[in-house]
Amino acid sequence: MSSNLAELFGKLDLLPHLSALEKFFSRHQNIAIPGDQERHFRYIQALDALEFKAPPKSLAFEGIINHLKKQGVLRFEEMFEVIKVVRYFRLMRNNDYPGIIGEWMGTIRIPEIFDEIDEYFDESGKFIESRDEELHRIAQRIKAIKTEINESMKRLLFTQKLAPYLVDSQIHYINDEECLLLRGGFNHVFKGSVIGRTGAGFFYVAPDAILRSKEQLRGILQEREAKLYEYAKKFSMKLAPLLPFIGFIDREFERYDHYQARVLFARAQNYAILKPQNNNEIILEEFSHPALHKPKPISVRFKGNLLMITGVNAGGKTMLLKSILSAAAMAKYLIPMKLNPHKSRIGGFKRLVAVIDDPQNVSNDISTFAGRMVQFSHLFDHKNALVGVDEIELGTDSDEAAALFAVVLDELIKRGQKIIVTTHHKRLAALMADRDDVELLAALYDEERRVPTYEFLHGVIGKSYAFETAARYGINPSIISRAKVVYGENHEKLNILIERGSELERELKRKNKEVDERLESLKTQERELKEARENLRNELEAEKSKLRYGYDAAIREAKEAAKGMDMAAIHRQLNKAASMVPKNQPPKIAEPEPIVFTVGQSVKYRTQRGTIVSLGNKDAMIEVEGMRIRVKLTDLKPSGNLPKKPKTTHTMQVEQKSGLKLDLHGLRGEEACERMDKFLSDALLQGFDEVIIYHGIGTGKLSYAVKEFLKVHPSVKGFSDAPQHLGGFGAKIVRL
Repeated sequence: MSSNLAELFGKLDLLPHLSALEKFFSRHQNIAIPGDQERHFRYIQALDALEFKAPPKSLAFEGIINHLKKQGVLRFEEMFEVIKVVRYFRLMRNNDYPGIIGEWMGTIRIPEIFDEIDEYFDESGKFIESRDEELHRIAQRIKAIKTEINESMKRLLFTQKLAPYLVDSQIHYINDEECLLLRGGFNHVFKGSVIGRTGAGFFYVAPDAILRSKEQLRGILQEREAKLYEYAKKFSMKLAPLLPFIGFIDREFERYDHYQARVLFARAQNYAILKPQNNNEIILEEFSHPALHKPKPISVRFKGNLLMITGVNAGGKTMLLKSILSAAAMAKYLIPMKLNPHKSRIGGFKRLVAVIDDPQNVSNDISTFAGRMVQFSHLFDHKNALVGVDEIELGTDSDEAAALFAVVLDELIKRGQKIIVTTHHKRLAALMADRDDVELLAALYDEERRVPTYEFLHGVIGKSYAFETAARYGINPSIISRAKVVYGENHEKLNILIERGSELERELKRKNKEVDERLESLKTQERELKEARENLRNELEAEKSKLRYGYDAAIREAKEAAKGMDMAAIHRQLNKAASMVPKNQPPKIAEPEPIVFTVGQSVKYRTQRGTIVSLGNKDAMIEVEGMRIRVKLTDLKPSGNLPKKPKTTHTMQVEQKSGLKLDLHGLRGEEACERMDKFLSDALLQGFDEVIIYHGIGTGKLSYAVKEFLKVHPSVKGFSDAPQHLGGFGAKIVRL
């Protein structure tokens, strides 16, 4: 972040907010996205509509590129930094996303050489030595020698001659050397090299008996390092011709990192990203400054050139000023923030200036007012800027300052500046209030409780409430009474008029709100009545048509019966006609509506009660006593509120009814997954932390399905092949 940008964000109390955003970045980089903000916003919106995995933490490729340019040999760690990014873009490309994100990923064509190098690195970036036969044999020899050294050390621990000198029966590692902790005098029965000493006077001794094995191990390790260096040199030579692609993918990843960090940060905090408009209007709806704890959302409409915020001390004027500037800054740099994005609009400004702090200090030997003049002199150098000035008349006579700043503000407005100022003095506000491009906001005060409300009224000049504030903080009432006399009756009458105007405005605002709410309620009722009347009319017409058709059919049958001469035939026709007459249908009993579950709802699963964490089409993830399990929706029943967790801790014995084993032999992949899902859920509820699943070896299809299922199951901490006596490769030990 540049120093000017850091200074601006510091004045606006946004640095903690930016620090929270930076945690979502994969790389450390400037918070501002270079280039066309309109284009960046389109990509952010498109990415926000998709489900994707956050990229791995990565370093910039600048050092790697310079190393390859000098024909150097990269370390495996440096190669893996490139491989990580290549793997991530390959994953994004394979997801075949729609729209501009899919088109973007389609432009990243990964050279085939990366596939060859990629095969030699596992998920953590460790070089897979088993892919080379020679390295594999070296690894086996290293393992055998280490086993031999370990067994030799264990045999020494149980030597009778050495037993009186042993401090403990452990193998210690000092400077990567295996050694024993012995008492003094050991040299009579034991040969070794002292490589350390404790504060109690004991000795760490490396036995001479394993020196030969260690020398052999060092030689093999050197051989291994030489072989690994050959691979590093080979891969570096293959990557050198791909420098243009490495530079290209480095730039694309930095750009993508800007997008994904903003999207994931906004999702995590329920924030919105607002694009700056091609005008200078600022309309904020339900905006909350991120520095405030439990903030009171504000709504501001600032379409003019100058916004003057007046009124009570400690009523939130400075925070409102910072909020408007903060919203403009976050929109300019596409930083997520908390507001209503559907009703808010923020113009685009080339420059943002915050004149907030007191410029006076010991080092610059300048007065407050002189410092303000220096700050204002710099404002005339810019155009199309949003300027915020706190306590504009700070440091000098208010009447003189009012006249001076009225002219200064007028000149700045002519230069295309949009300005927000706060002031306690009414003189400047009165001088500027008659302009059409000036808007007024007044901070409100609760006189009954003698506290600020942190609310603002539009279109009025606010009273400062200096006397009320002094009384609230303990100034003697007699002193305040004398001050009012000095202040003068005319000034006090002006304050009374200002307050009456504010009260009328507040009352009008309250009544308008009540009328709007009542009108909206009546409109809703009217719509509901119209819909109900229309539904009844349609049902009535349907019943009429049904009855009309039934009676017409019955009459036709009766006429046919009257034409016959045979009495038996006439009776048969009449009976048929009677059967066609519509009969009164018994009232239908409405079938019970299907149960609809929601996230956060309390439910009952068998004998356990929990809370729904997430929902699928046929299943749900529930949390039971701190554990998350996936169950079918048909197995859930609504439950009352979960009992409050007691403050004291206690233990509970759980009877384990389910077995620790699950046999999947002979099942298809889908059947096996269903069985495993239920088995793991039951195991978690019954307190098991480790189970075994038998799947056999066979063709490998069932084994593959089991591994893929366990990889994504949220309650599985890890799994591994079972020991040989428990099934070996045909079974999995699962840790829950």
